[in-house]
Formats: sequence, structure tokens, C-alpha cells
Amino acid sequence: MGKPLDECSIEELVEIIKSQKETISRTKKFGLVWEDKPEKVATDCAKKLPVIKEVADRAINKAGDSEPTNIIIEGDNYHALSVLNYTHAGKIDAIYADPPYNTGAKNWRYNNNYVDGQDAFRHSKWISFMDKRLRLARNLLKDTGIICVTIDDYEIAPLRLLMDSIFGDENYLGTAVIKNNPSGRSTTAGFSVSHEYGLFYSKTTQAKIGRLDRSEKQISRYKESDDKGNYEWVNFRARYTTSAPSMQYPIFIKNDLSDFRIPKLSFNIKEKKYELLEQPSEQETVIYPVDGNGVMRSWKWSIETINSTKETDATVRLDMTGKPAVYVKARMKQEGMLPLTWWDKTEYSATSQGTNLLATILGSKKFDYPKSIYAVEDSIKVLSDNKDALILDFFAGSGTTGHAVLELNKGDGGHRQFILCTNNENRIAEEVTYPRIRNVIDGYGTGDKHVEGIPANIRYFKTGFIDRNDTMDKLRRELSPACEDMIRVREGAYEKIIDDDMLKVFKNSRGLTAIIYDRFELAEHIEKIEALDTDAPVHLYVFSYSKSDRKDEMPDDLKHKYEAQPIPEGVLEIYKKIFANIKGGKNA
Repeated sequence: MGKPLDECSIEELVEIIKSQKETISRTKKFGLVWEDKPEKVATDCAKKLPVIKEVADRAINKAGDSEPTNIIIEGDNYHALSVLNYTHAGKIDAIYADPPYNTGAKNWRYNNNYVDGQDAFRHSKWISFMDKRLRLARNLLKDTGIICVTIDDYEIAPLRLLMDSIFGDENYLGTAVIKNNPSGRSTTAGFSVSHEYGLFYSKTTQAKIGRLDRSEKQISRYKESDDKGNYEWVNFRARYTTSAPSMQYPIFIKNDLSDFRIPKLSFNIKEKKYELLEQPSEQETVIYPVDGNGVMRSWKWSIETINSTKETDATVRLDMTGKPAVYVKARMKQEGMLPLTWWDKTEYSATSQGTNLLATILGSKKFDYPKSIYAVEDSIKVLSDNKDALILDFFAGSGTTGHAVLELNKGDGGHRQFILCTNNENRIAEEVTYPRIRNVIDGYGTGDKHVEGIPANIRYFKTGFIDRNDTMDKLRRELSPACEDMIRVREGAYEKIIDDDMLKVFKNSRGLTAIIYDRFELAEHIEKIEALDTDAPVHLYVFSYSKSDRKDEMPDDLKHKYEAQPIPEGVLEIYKKIFANIKGGKNA
């Protein structure tokens, strides 16, 4: 062990600093470096553990038990994400996040103080803020999951590097440039900014991006149709060059453009090319996939494919240069198109489809700069093509993501589910997020401008805390009852069947969720569950001072099939992992 720093001479301190700099230089070759700034909402978790509690009178049940229940969590998103690390780790299909853009215009707060353009640590605070939340969010994604984070030029560069470090640059899928402000926004640099960015990353290489609907202009290309669908005629010559010489064979075309055929050929393995075993007749011309610049390209299909489809899907005509060419039917794929990196629909305007739409839904303007619902809908389509997807937005703000999910379900009959997390700064959760979703479900507007409601189910929760105590046993006793709503969210079980002091039983379409707090009368509570008029499987959460699920204390020959786990041990294990490096208090 070296000398304590307060006992070192100035010369020794200088040498220590030099040594540290050399170490950093050797180990940090490329990436993002910032000064980590402690954040109170995170350091608070050294002294108290986040939980959630339902606000029962804000529940909405308009869609029936067969439809999923959507979740709104009011509270700091660091605490909400911590809770979700217990309830939804590895369960989220897609994340859409629209964080504060750190413009210097006091549009967000760090440690209860607004961050402005004069703050010397403005960028470090923002990166520290995002780093904590993105790491918690990554844990929630399925291996096939994808996240989109929107941002503008103020933090695009550090965000890209930060997401590379958290998700891996091999999981970077692309950046969409979204034209969200057609009239532009003036800047001190003199440019009129009319766009923002959407950064798309997957959790692993198993992910697959979804497709977007084709525009009317794209659809209009496919003017002809047959019994297989719409198509357009395209030159059989591909625009690319392939390394497969089997796609570079000769074709004989009749001079009157009435037909074409593949001649008799032999493939020269040594030369890696086809050789003619016959010559064209006087009425035929031989062509190869050579473009107008004399570059050898490839045909779009193999010999076998073109021979099998030539009667129905191919023809001969003159190309743009007046030379005879084979044309084939290019069909419009029904699953849509891969997203482009430039998004410029007029519907992406944040004013007309964001601000104005929200004011109509709420009856007045109560929120600045909401997203266009159409931009969010398209982002969700890219994030997942699963109509049963579970979608998280932990910067929910005005609730556009929840609204977009409901509209998508309405449009295609899907059963997507959303989780929205937002704080209640300036009463945004109570006066904007929740009322917007409620009004979309109930319907809004009057007269000929009335918009029909979209039936859905909602549960509303607020974050709360359990103080860490001197002993683990006391903490376990106090934390276990507070875990009830976390367990209900985890299981998606909200219909209450039994509501005793020491036994809670809830029901959903998959079975029963039971919570037993009594460490002495386990058999008595199991007997009450067994008496229920159902043989559905039971997910059992039972209080324990250890990691034991106490199944060895349960009677034999039970009607139900039980899966048991101890509480609050599961919560404590998750929190120990995610709060391991927090200073200022005892770890759970």
C-alpha cells in the first residue's frame, strides 16, 4: 500500500498524477470521456429503495380482460427504471426515448437546478444523466429488442459514442434524420434547423428492424397488376456486380423483340465463365449484363429462375438507349420497405401533428414541443413489427408514445402494450400525460370534429421509497408489503380474488398470482388458495428472511401447480446489482 495522499509531498503528488495520466492514455484509446457528476436521485438509492404504489382511482378498464393493461408510472425515471429492472428485465420489445436536448435554454434540471448554457459542466451532467438511464434501460430489452433515442445537434455526437459504449457499435442499426420543423429554427450559427435525429440500436445482433409503409409516390410506381399483385417492369440487368459468375450468362433475344431464350451453355470452371455451345441465328442477338459504360454487371435471377418464370414474369423491349433488353416484373413487397435515413413526411411536423393535436385533445395548450404522433408511430414500426410488442418510453412527457401505440392497435388490430414513465414537474403527469391518454381512450373533440375513443386498459402508479434500516431482517419486513404492486405489474395481474391482511391473490388470463406475508401459517394460506374454484397455475411469492422459497413447507397433493419464489429477496438482488456502486449509504 502506498502512502495516504495527505501525507505525500508536492513532488510525490505530481508523480502520482503523471502515472494516472499515463495509465488512462494506455487504456483509453478511443471513446467518450466525461467528468461523472453525482445525481441526487441516484445517490438517494444508497439510503432508500424505490417502489411503486397504484393510484387506484386512475385505473381505466375499457378494453376487457383479454386486452393488455398499459402502465403509467409517475416519478423520476431513474427510480421507475430501477423498479422495472425487477418487473420487466428482458421483457421489453422496443424502447422509444425523447430525452431533454440540453440546448442551454433551461429545459431540464440536474439535482433540482436548471441547467443553462453558462453551466461549465452542462455536457458532463447530461452525459452522466443519460448514462445511468440507458444502462438501466438496456437491461429491460429482450435480446431481439431495439431502442430509439431522439436528439438534435446539441448532443448528437456524445450520444452516439455513449450508445456505442453501452449497446456496442456492432449493434448500431442506423440514424434517421427526421424533418420535424419545415419552417426551420434560427440559430446563432446562421443555419435554420429543420430536423432532429433518431438513433436506433439493438441489444444484440439477433434484432431485426421493422418495415415502413410505402408512400403514395412509391406505390404509384407499380401501375400494372396481375393475379399475383401489383408490379412494374424493370431491366433484368442488376445495378450491382456479383462475385458469382453463374449470374453472368448470355441471353439470345429475337430481333423483332417477340421472345428470348437461354442458349445451350457450358460452364468453364477454370475461366469461371459460361461458354456458348451454339451461336445465335440471324434473327437473334446475344446480350450480356453489360451496362451503358461497358461494365459487366449481373442478371437479377439465375438461369433456373428466369426459365421457370419467363412466360409470366418477363418480356423483351428496348431499353433507354434503344437497345434490346429483357425486362422482368418487380413486385411491390407487401411487408413494406426498409426505412430510409431521411424522413420527410409533412406529417412529421411537430407543430401541426404535435402541438396543435395535443391542444385539441386537452382543450388548451399545456405542453411545449410535443412530438408528431406520426413520427413516433413510424419509429415504433421500425423498432418492432410485432403487433403484440411491449413498448417502453421513459421520457414520456406529453404521452405521444402511448397515443401512438393506441392508434397503431386501432389501425391493424394489434395488441401492443405501453409503459410510460414521466415525472410530475409542472404537473405534467397529472395534467398532460394521463389526461391525454384518458381522452384518447374516451374520445375527444365536439361536433363534426369529434374523434372516437380507442378502448384500452390503464393502470397508474407513483414511485415511493422504503428507507434502508440498520438490519436486513427489518428491511425485509418493511419492503415485502411495499413489493405488492411491483409484483402485480411484473405478473400483469390486477383482478383481486383474495384480499386478506397476510394473503393477496390476483388473477389474469395466465393464472393466479398469490402473495403470502405470513411466515408462520403458510399451510393455512395455501389451503385458501386450494379452495378457489379454479385449477389455474399459481405464481407464489412468499415472505422469507432468506433465499428459500419455502416450498418444502407446503402440503403434498396440491390441486394447483405452484411456482414459488421468496420476497423481498428478488427485489433486493436486483437492487444490489444496479445500486452496487452508489456511495453514501448501505447497500441492500
